[in-house]
Amino acid sequence: MTDNKVTFASTNSYSQALYELAKESGSLNEIEDQANSILKLISENVELKNFTKNPTNKIEDQTAAFNLISKKFNFKNLLKTFLNFIITKRRLFFIEKIIEDFLDTCSKNRGEIKADLSSSKELNDTEILKIKEELASNFKANINLNYKYDPSLIGGLIIKIESTMIDTSIKSKLKQLEKKMVEV
Repeated sequence: MTDNKVTFASTNSYSQALYELAKESGSLNEIEDQANSILKLISENVELKNFTKNPTNKIEDQTAAFNLISKKFNFKNLLKTFLNFIITKRRLFFIEKIIEDFLDTCSKNRGEIKADLSSSKELNDTEILKIKEELASNFKANINLNYKYDPSLIGGLIIKIESTMIDTSIKSKLKQLEKKMVEV
């Protein structure tokens, strides 16, 4: 078994456990919102991201930091206990993956399909909603859309839905043209 399979299996086990506990306690929506807050906090705070990734930090320091975060953001006791459990098992460096898996499980159990949208120009909420509605209509399902502004695309969009990818970006077209020119 490769390290990636072990990593996936362990993070999936933790995320599934969190899902089952949150569902059983009737606080799934609140835990999901708070889990999103943790992801956002880690992605926006480089110091916290580095802190979670550093395996040399003491368990006591990690526990104190996440207890402070839990208190500040008024996390449910279940989530606070879960975070402390992850810390005592020395798995804090997996926290982003565990939470992403947990959020994916929540989404799948609501019947949603995950989609990623990258755009060369910043889209407003109305434009994003229109794309989301169009995708929902085409795929006959609720869409959980993750939007990202990517100016490196030069122009166009990239949409990934499960195993389907729609790439209308100029960057992609330029790469295809370059490949054809090299082949000649």
